[in-house]
Amino acid sequence: MRFSQEVWQRNTALYQKTLALPFNQELAQGTLSKSAFCHYVIQDSHYLLAYGRALAVCAAKAFDADDIIQFSEGAKIAIVVERSLHNDFMKEFDISKTQFENTPLTLACHHYTSFLTATAWSESYPVVLASLLPCFWIYAEVGKDIVGNSVPNNPYQAWIDTYSGEDFHTAVRNVIATIDKVAARCDADTLEKMHKAYTRGAELEWLFWESAYHQRGWPL
Repeated sequence: MRFSQEVWQRNTALYQKTLALPFNQELAQGTLSKSAFCHYVIQDSHYLLAYGRALAVCAAKAFDADDIIQFSEGAKIAIVVERSLHNDFMKEFDISKTQFENTPLTLACHHYTSFLTATAWSESYPVVLASLLPCFWIYAEVGKDIVGNSVPNNPYQAWIDTYSGEDFHTAVRNVIATIDKVAARCDADTLEKMHKAYTRGAELEWLFWESAYHQRGWPL
């Protein structure tokens, strides 16, 4: 069994809980509140900068030239292309530059980005890869599910189109192929660390959306 098959099987229940979150269900129906989506967009913009940094470190640790190119390009896309998408959302939903810049990372966003950057700097290339995979893969699967359930004239259709689109899914398939190639060279201890890193990343994906729906900040 390939690593990707096993890690998905181990975390299927967690994925189903993520899919069932009110944020994702209401986004599909177009009934998600504007304030919750704006909260999400601001935090996701903060998140993607850290994700881009983690991808860049991943590229620096990669085993071969093709992987260096893959994750260097991924870092660029995370920051440049996604920033353009988020800027469009900010204009459409009346989020000012001042509002964005003065909104700090929430507890959930801070936890997730800290996990990714700490893992990127401190762990081996295979484990770093596993920590980054949930953001790619879970978004693709959620996007694919939502596009099948989306209502006409959904105010969030641009988000749905991005993460259900073929360009994004091709990138995700490429990352999965890379992690399977890398995992095939790993010993049992490293593979278990990869599983733990993936699961923690998947848990934090759940937390990020759950936090956005309730627009949670810090308890103090």
